[in-house]
Amino acid sequence: MARKLENKVALITGGNSGIGRATATLFAREGAVSVIAARNHEKGDETAHYIEETGGTALFLPLDVREPANCQQVVKTVIERFGRIDILFNNAGIVPFGTVPETSLEIWREVWETNVSGVFYMSRAVLPHMIYQRSGVIINNGSDVSVVGAQRTAAYSATKGAVAQLTKSMALDHARQGIRVNAVCPGDTYVERWDRRKSPNESKDEFLKHAGDPFPMGRVGKPEEIAKVVLFLASDDASYMTGQLVVVDGGHTAGGTSERYDSSPGRIIETPST
Repeated sequence: MARKLENKVALITGGNSGIGRATATLFAREGAVSVIAARNHEKGDETAHYIEETGGTALFLPLDVREPANCQQVVKTVIERFGRIDILFNNAGIVPFGTVPETSLEIWREVWETNVSGVFYMSRAVLPHMIYQRSGVIINNGSDVSVVGAQRTAAYSATKGAVAQLTKSMALDHARQGIRVNAVCPGDTYVERWDRRKSPNESKDEFLKHAGDPFPMGRVGKPEEIAKVVLFLASDDASYMTGQLVVVDGGHTAGGTSERYDSSPGRIIETPST
Protein backbone atom coordinates (compact mmCIF):
# COMPACT_ATOMS: atom_id res chain seq x y z
CA MET A 1 0.00 0.00 0.00
CA ALA A 2 1.32 3.44 -0.96
CA ARG A 3 2.25 5.67 1.94
CA LYS A 4 0.24 8.90 2.19
CA LEU A 5 3.18 11.33 2.55
CA GLU A 6 5.87 9.67 0.45
CA ASN A 7 8.79 12.06 -0.22
CA LYS A 8 7.11 14.97 1.60
CA VAL A 9 8.96 17.26 4.01
CA ALA A 10 6.92 18.14 7.11
CA LEU A 11 7.80 20.71 9.75
CA ILE A 12 6.07 20.17 13.11
CA THR A 13 6.37 22.81 15.83
CA GLY A 14 6.14 21.47 19.36
CA GLY A 15 6.90 18.11 17.78
CA ASN A 16 8.73 16.70 20.79
CA SER A 17 5.72 15.70 22.92
CA GLY A 18 1.99 15.07 22.99
CA ILE A 19 0.07 15.62 19.76
CA GLY A 20 3.19 16.96 18.04
CA ARG A 21 5.24 13.86 18.78
CA ALA A 22 2.41 11.53 17.76
CA THR A 23 2.01 13.45 14.50
CA ALA A 24 5.74 13.52 13.71
CA THR A 25 5.93 9.77 14.29
CA LEU A 26 2.87 9.06 12.12
CA PHE A 27 4.06 11.37 9.33
CA ALA A 28 7.41 9.55 9.23
CA ARG A 29 5.64 6.20 9.13
CA GLU A 30 3.70 7.49 6.11
CA GLY A 31 6.89 8.41 4.24
CA ALA A 32 7.56 12.04 5.22
CA VAL A 33 10.72 13.57 6.57
CA SER A 34 9.58 14.79 10.00
CA VAL A 35 11.38 17.94 11.09
CA ILE A 36 10.70 18.38 14.80
CA ALA A 37 11.05 21.96 15.99
CA ALA A 38 10.71 22.73 19.68
CA ARG A 39 12.32 24.38 22.70
CA ASN A 40 13.18 21.24 24.66
CA HIS A 41 16.42 19.92 23.15
CA GLU A 42 16.47 16.69 25.13
CA LYS A 43 12.93 15.66 24.23
CA GLY A 44 13.40 16.83 20.64
CA ASP A 45 16.53 14.79 20.13
CA GLU A 46 14.90 11.77 21.81
CA THR A 47 11.84 11.99 19.54
CA ALA A 48 13.97 12.28 16.39
CA HIS A 49 16.08 9.34 17.54
CA TYR A 50 12.97 7.25 18.21
CA ILE A 51 11.62 7.95 14.73
CA GLU A 52 14.96 7.05 13.14
CA GLU A 53 15.17 3.85 15.18
CA THR A 54 11.72 2.79 14.00
CA GLY A 55 12.57 3.23 10.33
CA GLY A 56 11.58 6.84 9.69
CA THR A 57 13.52 9.97 8.78
CA ALA A 58 13.61 12.82 11.27
CA LEU A 59 15.57 15.90 12.24
CA PHE A 60 15.36 18.01 15.40
CA LEU A 61 15.87 21.77 15.25
CA PRO A 62 15.65 24.05 18.30
CA LEU A 63 12.83 26.57 17.96
CA ASP A 64 11.06 29.17 20.05
CA VAL A 65 8.01 30.17 18.00
CA ARG A 66 7.85 33.48 19.89
CA GLU A 67 11.02 34.60 18.10
CA PRO A 68 10.48 35.61 14.44
CA ALA A 69 14.18 35.37 13.59
CA ASN A 70 14.34 31.84 15.02
CA CYS A 71 11.32 30.85 12.90
CA GLN A 72 12.99 32.22 9.78
CA GLN A 73 16.24 30.41 10.58
CA VAL A 74 14.54 27.05 11.10
CA VAL A 75 12.74 27.35 7.77
CA LYS A 76 15.98 28.39 6.05
CA THR A 77 17.75 25.34 7.49
CA VAL A 78 15.01 22.97 6.32
CA ILE A 79 15.06 24.44 2.80
CA GLU A 80 18.86 24.19 2.64
CA ARG A 81 18.79 20.61 3.89
CA PHE A 82 15.82 19.19 1.96
CA GLY A 83 15.04 21.72 -0.76
CA ARG A 84 11.37 22.21 0.14
CA ILE A 85 8.69 22.25 2.82
CA ASP A 86 5.44 20.53 1.89
CA ILE A 87 3.63 20.52 5.24
CA LEU A 88 3.68 22.87 8.23
CA PHE A 89 1.89 21.77 11.39
CA ASN A 90 1.66 24.76 13.72
CA ASN A 91 1.23 22.70 16.87
CA ALA A 92 3.22 24.53 19.58
CA GLY A 93 1.03 26.05 22.26
CA ILE A 94 0.48 26.62 25.97
CA VAL A 95 -2.69 26.29 28.07
CA PRO A 96 -3.02 28.70 31.00
CA PHE A 97 -6.14 28.75 33.18
CA GLY A 98 -7.89 31.78 34.61
CA THR A 99 -10.56 34.42 34.21
CA VAL A 100 -9.60 37.86 32.90
CA PRO A 101 -8.89 39.26 36.42
CA GLU A 102 -6.93 36.11 37.31
CA THR A 103 -4.72 36.30 34.20
CA SER A 104 -1.54 38.32 34.64
CA LEU A 105 -0.31 40.57 31.86
CA GLU A 106 2.78 38.39 31.62
CA ILE A 107 0.71 35.24 31.03
CA TRP A 108 -1.57 37.06 28.57
CA ARG A 109 1.40 38.19 26.49
CA GLU A 110 3.11 34.80 26.65
CA VAL A 111 0.06 32.81 25.55
CA TRP A 112 -0.69 35.27 22.75
CA GLU A 113 2.91 35.23 21.51
CA THR A 114 3.04 31.43 21.60
CA ASN A 115 -0.41 30.42 20.37
CA VAL A 116 -1.13 33.17 17.83
CA SER A 117 2.06 35.04 16.95
CA GLY A 118 3.88 31.70 16.73
CA VAL A 119 1.43 30.53 14.06
CA PHE A 120 1.82 33.86 12.25
CA TYR A 121 5.63 33.88 12.42
CA MET A 122 5.98 30.29 11.19
CA SER A 123 3.42 30.70 8.43
CA ARG A 124 5.06 33.94 7.34
CA ALA A 125 8.40 32.14 7.11
CA VAL A 126 7.07 29.11 5.21
CA LEU A 127 4.51 30.65 2.85
CA PRO A 128 6.96 32.27 0.37
CA HIS A 129 8.48 28.83 -0.27
CA MET A 130 5.08 27.18 -0.70
CA ILE A 131 3.99 29.99 -3.02
CA TYR A 132 7.15 29.41 -5.09
CA GLN A 133 6.41 25.66 -5.17
CA ARG A 134 2.75 26.33 -6.02
CA SER A 135 1.88 23.70 -3.43
CA GLY A 136 1.76 23.17 0.30
CA VAL A 137 -0.36 22.37 3.31
CA ILE A 138 -0.57 24.31 6.57
CA ILE A 139 -2.42 22.78 9.52
CA ASN A 140 -2.94 24.89 12.62
CA ASN A 141 -3.68 23.38 16.00
CA GLY A 142 -6.86 25.01 17.24
CA SER A 143 -9.10 23.67 19.99
CA ASP A 144 -12.70 22.90 20.79
CA VAL A 145 -12.64 26.40 22.29
CA SER A 146 -12.03 27.72 18.79
CA VAL A 147 -15.76 27.15 18.30
CA VAL A 148 -17.30 27.34 21.82
CA GLY A 149 -16.38 29.19 24.98
CA ALA A 150 -15.11 27.67 28.20
CA GLN A 151 -14.89 28.98 31.74
CA ARG A 152 -11.59 30.08 33.29
CA THR A 153 -9.70 29.87 29.98
CA ALA A 154 -10.04 33.52 28.93
CA ALA A 155 -6.57 33.95 27.42
CA TYR A 156 -6.38 30.48 25.90
CA SER A 157 -9.87 30.68 24.37
CA ALA A 158 -9.08 34.10 22.92
CA THR A 159 -5.97 32.78 21.21
CA LYS A 160 -7.69 29.72 19.79
CA GLY A 161 -10.51 31.86 18.41
CA ALA A 162 -7.85 33.97 16.73
CA VAL A 163 -6.18 30.86 15.28
CA ALA A 164 -9.52 29.84 13.77
CA GLN A 165 -9.92 33.17 11.96
CA LEU A 166 -6.26 33.27 10.89
CA THR A 167 -6.73 29.81 9.41
CA LYS A 168 -9.71 30.91 7.34
CA SER A 169 -8.04 34.11 6.16
CA MET A 170 -4.86 32.31 5.06
CA ALA A 171 -6.94 29.67 3.28
CA LEU A 172 -8.71 32.35 1.24
CA ASP A 173 -5.52 34.27 0.52
CA HIS A 174 -3.58 31.29 -0.81
CA ALA A 175 -6.12 28.85 -2.26
CA ARG A 176 -5.24 29.75 -5.86
CA GLN A 177 -1.55 29.33 -5.15
CA GLY A 178 -2.00 25.62 -4.53
CA ILE A 179 -1.86 25.94 -0.74
CA ARG A 180 -4.45 24.45 1.61
CA VAL A 181 -4.85 25.77 5.17
CA ASN A 182 -7.00 24.00 7.76
CA ALA A 183 -7.14 23.64 11.53
CA VAL A 184 -7.52 20.56 13.68
CA CYS A 185 -9.48 21.42 16.83
CA PRO A 186 -8.91 18.82 19.54
CA GLY A 187 -11.03 18.48 22.62
CA ASP A 188 -9.47 17.32 25.88
CA THR A 189 -6.55 15.06 24.93
CA TYR A 190 -4.26 13.34 27.39
CA VAL A 191 -0.69 14.65 27.14
CA GLU A 192 2.22 14.46 29.55
CA ARG A 193 1.55 17.80 31.27
CA TRP A 194 -1.76 16.41 32.56
CA ASP A 195 0.19 14.36 35.10
CA ARG A 196 0.77 17.56 37.07
CA ARG A 197 -3.00 17.87 37.60
CA LYS A 198 -3.41 14.42 39.09
CA SER A 199 -3.95 14.16 42.85
CA PRO A 200 -1.01 12.52 44.67
CA ASN A 201 -3.15 9.55 45.78
CA GLU A 202 -4.90 9.15 42.42
CA SER A 203 -3.76 6.61 39.80
CA LYS A 204 -3.47 7.60 36.16
CA ASP A 205 -6.39 5.32 35.24
CA GLU A 206 -8.58 6.84 37.95
CA PHE A 207 -7.65 10.34 36.88
CA LEU A 208 -8.42 9.67 33.20
CA LYS A 209 -11.74 8.01 34.03
CA HIS A 210 -12.74 11.00 36.12
CA ALA A 211 -11.53 13.40 33.42
CA GLY A 212 -13.55 11.63 30.74
CA ASP A 213 -16.84 11.31 32.63
CA PRO A 214 -18.44 14.59 31.42
CA PHE A 215 -17.91 13.86 27.72
CA PRO A 216 -20.33 11.97 25.44
CA MET A 217 -17.82 9.20 24.68
CA GLY A 218 -16.91 8.89 28.35
CA ARG A 219 -13.22 9.49 27.88
CA VAL A 220 -10.64 12.02 26.77
CA GLY A 221 -8.73 11.73 23.50
CA LYS A 222 -5.34 10.20 22.77
CA PRO A 223 -2.60 12.10 20.89
CA GLU A 224 -2.52 9.33 18.28
CA GLU A 225 -6.21 9.91 17.53
CA ILE A 226 -5.61 13.59 16.84
CA ALA A 227 -2.52 12.76 14.76
CA LYS A 228 -4.61 10.61 12.42
CA VAL A 229 -6.84 13.59 11.63
CA VAL A 230 -3.78 15.81 11.07
CA LEU A 231 -2.49 13.15 8.65
CA PHE A 232 -5.79 13.23 6.78
CA LEU A 233 -5.61 17.02 6.44
CA ALA A 234 -1.97 16.84 5.32
CA SER A 235 -2.60 14.17 2.68
CA ASP A 236 -4.26 14.21 -0.72
CA ASP A 237 -7.28 12.58 0.95
CA ALA A 238 -8.23 16.15 1.94
CA SER A 239 -7.39 17.67 -1.46
CA TYR A 240 -10.66 19.62 -1.68
CA MET A 241 -10.58 20.95 1.89
CA THR A 242 -9.33 24.37 2.87
CA GLY A 243 -10.36 26.95 5.44
CA GLN A 244 -11.99 24.33 7.66
CA LEU A 245 -11.99 23.78 11.42
CA VAL A 246 -12.07 20.04 12.03
CA VAL A 247 -13.24 19.40 15.58
CA VAL A 248 -12.03 16.14 17.17
CA ASP A 249 -13.54 16.15 20.65
CA GLY A 250 -15.47 12.93 21.29
CA GLY A 251 -18.75 14.79 20.81
CA HIS A 252 -17.99 17.42 23.42
CA THR A 253 -19.22 20.43 21.41
CA ALA A 254 -22.10 18.66 19.63
CA GLY A 255 -24.61 20.18 22.04
CA GLY A 256 -23.00 23.61 22.00
CA THR A 257 -21.83 23.39 25.60
CA SER A 258 -18.46 22.98 27.27
CA GLU A 259 -17.31 21.86 30.70
CA ARG A 260 -14.26 23.30 32.31
CA TYR A 261 -11.26 22.10 34.22
CA ASP A 262 -10.42 23.77 37.47
CA SER A 263 -6.72 24.53 37.75
CA SER A 264 -6.47 22.41 40.90
CA PRO A 265 -5.07 18.93 40.15
CA GLY A 266 -7.46 16.40 38.75
CA ARG A 267 -10.74 18.17 39.44
CA ILE A 268 -13.41 18.85 36.82
CA ILE A 269 -16.20 21.34 37.39
CA GLU A 270 -19.16 21.13 35.05
CA THR A 271 -20.85 24.24 33.70
CA PRO A 272 -24.04 24.70 35.78
CA SER A 273 -27.23 23.81 33.93
CA THR A 274 -29.78 26.57 33.40
